[in-house]
Amino acid sequence: MTHESHWYKESVEEVFELLGSDIGGLSSQEALIRCQKVGPNALEEKKKRSLFALFFRQFLNPLVMILLLACAFKFFIYSFTDGIVLMSTLMLMAIIGFIQEAKAEKAMEALRKLAAYKSRVKRDGHITLCSSSDLVPGDVIILEPGDRIPADARLIETVNLRINESTLTGESIPVEKIAKKLENHPPLVDQINMLFMGTSVAAGKATAIITATGMATELGKIANSLKEIEEQKTPLQKNVESIGFWILPMIAVAILFFIWVSLSQGLGVVEIFLLSVSAAVSAIPEGLPASFTITLAMGMSEMAKKHAIVRKLLAVETLGSTTLIASDKTGTLTQNQMKVTEIYIDGQEIIVEGDGDSPYGAFLSEGGRILPENLTHLNTLLLVASLCNDALVTPENGRLELIGDPTEGALIVAAIKGGLDTDTLSKKFNRINEIPFSSEHLFMATLHENTDGEEIFLKGAPEKILSFCSHILTQNGRELLNDEKIKKLEFHLERMSEKALRLIGCVTMRHRGGDLDMSRLKEKDGTFIGFLGMIDPPRLEAIEAIRQCKDAGIEVAMITGDSPITAKAIAEKLGIPTKGVLKGTDIKKISDDQLAEEISMVKVFARIEPVDKLKIVKAFQKKQHIVAMTGDGVNDAPALEAADIGVAMGIAGTDVAKEASDMILTDDNFASVVHAVEEGRAIFNRLRNVTVFLLTTCFGELFGLILSVYYFGIAPLTPLQILWVNLVTGVILAIPLGLEPKTGKELKQPPRSPGVGLIFEGMMYRITIMSLLLGFSIFGVFYFSLELENLDHSRALVLTSLVIFEWLIAFNCRSDEISIFQQGLFSNRYLILGVFAAVILHLLILYVPILANAFAVYPLSEHGWKISLVPGAGIFFIESLRKQLLPTLFSFGKWKKGRRLRRIS
Repeated sequence: MTHESHWYKESVEEVFELLGSDIGGLSSQEALIRCQKVGPNALEEKKKRSLFALFFRQFLNPLVMILLLACAFKFFIYSFTDGIVLMSTLMLMAIIGFIQEAKAEKAMEALRKLAAYKSRVKRDGHITLCSSSDLVPGDVIILEPGDRIPADARLIETVNLRINESTLTGESIPVEKIAKKLENHPPLVDQINMLFMGTSVAAGKATAIITATGMATELGKIANSLKEIEEQKTPLQKNVESIGFWILPMIAVAILFFIWVSLSQGLGVVEIFLLSVSAAVSAIPEGLPASFTITLAMGMSEMAKKHAIVRKLLAVETLGSTTLIASDKTGTLTQNQMKVTEIYIDGQEIIVEGDGDSPYGAFLSEGGRILPENLTHLNTLLLVASLCNDALVTPENGRLELIGDPTEGALIVAAIKGGLDTDTLSKKFNRINEIPFSSEHLFMATLHENTDGEEIFLKGAPEKILSFCSHILTQNGRELLNDEKIKKLEFHLERMSEKALRLIGCVTMRHRGGDLDMSRLKEKDGTFIGFLGMIDPPRLEAIEAIRQCKDAGIEVAMITGDSPITAKAIAEKLGIPTKGVLKGTDIKKISDDQLAEEISMVKVFARIEPVDKLKIVKAFQKKQHIVAMTGDGVNDAPALEAADIGVAMGIAGTDVAKEASDMILTDDNFASVVHAVEEGRAIFNRLRNVTVFLLTTCFGELFGLILSVYYFGIAPLTPLQILWVNLVTGVILAIPLGLEPKTGKELKQPPRSPGVGLIFEGMMYRITIMSLLLGFSIFGVFYFSLELENLDHSRALVLTSLVIFEWLIAFNCRSDEISIFQQGLFSNRYLILGVFAAVILHLLILYVPILANAFAVYPLSEHGWKISLVPGAGIFFIESLRKQLLPTLFSFGKWKKGRRLRRIS
């Protein structure tokens, strides 16, 4: 249908004709035929991964693939026992990752709101309740306050209708809607005769005809656009993959070296093959994937305790590398509820405290706290504001629940804080007539009768209702509104407007009989009382969270559909830099490259549409930012999908936003993002500690193997013994390193530069030096023991030297700068338990005959234990001394790319 995008340009009669319907709606039979043709009125859900796909995903990184190849090789060619050991470890890693991600998916399902709700629709000429999924184009629906809009629709009739479109546009103030046709081509936010799926009725009533359902709605178009956004790999995925790709050539070089040495020494094919296997096994950190998975999974569980459900395991770390949080304003940084914060009466500005949904709040002036009941003019202002009003506010568990327009609700809440019993007053001042609010006359008027006669109450734009007034109410009574008083009013109006407050003025007027109409109001004998200023206030916890972000070196950008003035005022309250404010219209005029340059200086974005948000996120990414995007509305979904980390709100968030996200906040609290960032940084530090520990052991083994083969033509350890060191002892100690307690300084450190990977320059030097020391130590033990013992005895000494090194060096790997004596030996109790378990296991393979035979080792004498202790104790002493004398020796390149080496991973 050619008119499908331009229903706002057609008259009601033309819309009926084009849709083949009328004011009585469709017949049930016709609705069924149309439903079969266009499908159900529902958004297509993103195809869910099967449990098998979720499990298979755990194996998709090069390092694990190398281990799978090694596992297959051992099963079918070399050693079935070795294959079992390796496969068991890989399966454990996959099961842990699978369970954590499956839990997150289940939590996501629990948070998803039920989509099945009912709508009032005209069928066969009668109004009936119908499942919203059964609605079709041409259906006529009836809407009342609180109703969700079930599909896109063209208005037919309206009565004081205002729609909350915050989930679609980001605007927290409801939009007035009318039924007349529009000219030209207004943008979506200005199509005031159209209703859109996913929004809701804030006030008033309406009849509308459905023009689009399901994926054909504006909401559906946004959901559909998510399919076109490619899923980005997280920094950790890239880092883990790079380690795998980095190790492959090392293995290849080592194997070529062994082939050359073996051929030069006249060794046979079998010996060459076994040495190559030893090289491959020693170079691969078999315990790394399992240790990483468990570290991430534990971090995931810790975040869940702090109201952050992470849907993807590898996304846990990415939050720790975040350099910028781009946040939607409404409902995320602000409370998504209008609140009266200031009042002007009789020359003084009064501050109103308390939450927007609390019945309690003090009224403060320059002279201190005031009681509204003691000030007649303030009491009258609150009376008029609450009775010239269509909202309904009811108490619920100590809070106030609002039904209706948030602006009107805020006025009633202010009156309740002022001590007014609005229910009793509404009966005392019985409403008998009204002039509804409209954008044309910018005010609402109600006619009330009481024991003193009839009285008109007005509320609306102050400059408009002032034109109806001849007097002003003061503490001394009713006084003439002269030029001096008008100038004073205008001064305070401008002063409060600069704070981005929405101002509502109030007027009283005696009624002398007859109809309530414009002619009566134009008699200009009203009494101006004062005006109330309201705003959607910032969350207090968001202000503190943004301060913490500054300490952590993380930038915060605010993205909103509100006006530049409102955006700037809120940003100033939150502590976000307001040097420049970029509007959506400006963004549309410039190229992506120009925008990338502009945003370097701009952190506040106003009058933004969904497509602009996506463009902003991509522009920040072009500037090498790791972007976390927070939001709750449908309008946030494309940007959530494109961001490095998409963070959706669990309570207020739409299903579309949750589906597009990587993480969901169960308490809708911006501060929870900061907790997640802190945990993410701690996790990354733990992963670095684990990496140092395992790579030092692997590379030390490889270097010792190379030296031994070069000099003796034999390996100091068998492949099974190397697997024991790498998989059993290594993983038992690496996992506790992944559970290292937070230092409390995570948010005091700068964020890592996007160019800095898991392994940084200084860390590589540290690994290299410790690996060389370990390699020489292995060679030294093997060299001296071969002269005194047989090969199996020598290998038992080397194996024990290596595991003792791991027991001791694990404590040194808890930090790259702080010694174990400063940290406290027992501050990581998991590591103490890990070392204890590793000692017991090693004693078992040395002294239990069946295990000793399997591993080809012999029990050690006291002298053998002393020899085995030397390498580990020596390296532990050297590293501890280095931390005392030169703690930052290997810290270069930790946060930013250093000058000595290119980025390693």
